[in-house]
Amino acid sequence: MKIKIRSLSKNEDFKNLLNGKKIINQYGTLFFKKIPKKNKNDCNVSFVTKRKIGNAVIRNKIKRRLRNIMIEGIKKTSVSLKYSYLFIAKRNVFKDDYIKIKDSLLKDLKKIS
Repeated sequence: MKIKIRSLSKNEDFKNLLNGKKIINQYGTLFFKKIPKKNKNDCNVSFVTKRKIGNAVIRNKIKRRLRNIMIEGIKKTSVSLKYSYLFIAKRNVFKDDYIKIKDSLLKDLKKIS
């Protein structure tokens, strides 16, 4: 069974996640919460980068990095699929090495499950 990563689309889902629990690290803030009307085989993850971080090229690179880390996290660790996730990125995600970012985020994902 293949797990799909889906982005949150409804405004009410974003608002519910912002009221949930959060973990803050040097690369951003990870919000997570159980959403009742969620498919059990999908991982709902959204990545947000603010405009003041940089132009569109930089913001998209940050999102690609985070998406790849999340895919690896689903494959290697037991990321809980009953939660939905929202990651608000900081500028450090663009500046630091990929391996440092991956280790930090996977450690935070292990705390959740």
